[in-house]
Amino acid sequence: MMNNKVDRWLLPDGIEEVLPEQALYLESLRRRFVDLFIRWGYDYVIPPMIEFTDSLLTGSGQDIELLTFKLTDQLSGRTLGLRADITPQAARMDAHSLKRSGVNRLCYAGHVLQTKAKSPLGSRSPIKVGVEMFGVSALEAEVEVVSLLLEALTVANLDCQYIDLGHVGIFRCLARAAELNTEQESALFSLLQSKAFSDIDRWLNENVKDEQARQWLSALSKLSGSDKIIELAREAFADAPSEIHAALDDLATLADTVLARYPNVQLYFDLSELRGYHYHTGIVFGAFAPGVGNAIARGGRYDSVGEAFGRARSATGFDINLSAICRLQRHECSPPDKGIFACHEAGEALWQKVQELRAQGERVVMGVPGQAMPEDYQHCDRILCVENDQVLLKNM
Repeated sequence: MMNNKVDRWLLPDGIEEVLPEQALYLESLRRRFVDLFIRWGYDYVIPPMIEFTDSLLTGSGQDIELLTFKLTDQLSGRTLGLRADITPQAARMDAHSLKRSGVNRLCYAGHVLQTKAKSPLGSRSPIKVGVEMFGVSALEAEVEVVSLLLEALTVANLDCQYIDLGHVGIFRCLARAAELNTEQESALFSLLQSKAFSDIDRWLNENVKDEQARQWLSALSKLSGSDKIIELAREAFADAPSEIHAALDDLATLADTVLARYPNVQLYFDLSELRGYHYHTGIVFGAFAPGVGNAIARGGRYDSVGEAFGRARSATGFDINLSAICRLQRHECSPPDKGIFACHEAGEALWQKVQELRAQGERVVMGVPGQAMPEDYQHCDRILCVENDQVLLKNM
């Protein structure tokens, strides 16, 4: 019986609560991010936590579907999904709810809920903040959102900034050239993510008949590193379809522009990095910080999502794992500013003084019957009391 009582306080694996000091820091950081996005011209939206899966999962790819909790709506009998990603919701709002012509910039902040964590110690209920830009097919969209991501990392006081760049279109083009079927493409995709070079080459020898295509795909698995990777890729894919050279040109232009704006950023290229492969359509990127093995932010181009809602709009954006940043910077979490403890006294004069102080921005904690001093966690360094019919503010 005792064990049952103890178990009632346990949270599910990967589900976390946020206690006062960390919650205060998290909310402050969320506000700074959203204010930054708004200054860059992004409109703030609040998508619902739950939607019909027909809408929520449309065009989002198998990865998102597997991460989505599903349940039955008792009113309609249809299947609902708890959002595992906010980007598809922003695409729906752009295509259906807003129906703006031209460029549309949206930003958001909120919890997502996932069936499993993306890393062994990760959260299944992280808080994400992000931006999405719709209606721009030119590379300038990627330049803007990567620049904004770097500004956001600066707002979060992350001085060490590492950006990982890739392009899913390169693998797609090479898979077509090798005439891979869906099953083969999926198998090679999994091998590329493991970076098991010998296994990749063995698989290619067994499954790809065309020698040139084999060489291209083998080279792709090894093309990761500094900016020299772009030139090595040009050599490796010298006779490859023009689509690949266009992708390399875009990566090089993006890198040059970002480095000109932010010379301290460290760029890393990985042409076989296929995060969100079933979802993204072009350049993909991730942001990393020392001490965190997984990306703290991810983004890229996803031009095809809005088509299911009747508007095939160009789109690119990113989201930041706010929960991960807060864990990384736990040392910055601090109690709220010192406040004032108001003794429990009846009378209009004390109440008016309390309201006056709160209007000035002070934190005032009202005492209750039997409480002569504030509790330790209430963080008060002054006391408001009544003496000789006078309301006095004293240091504690």
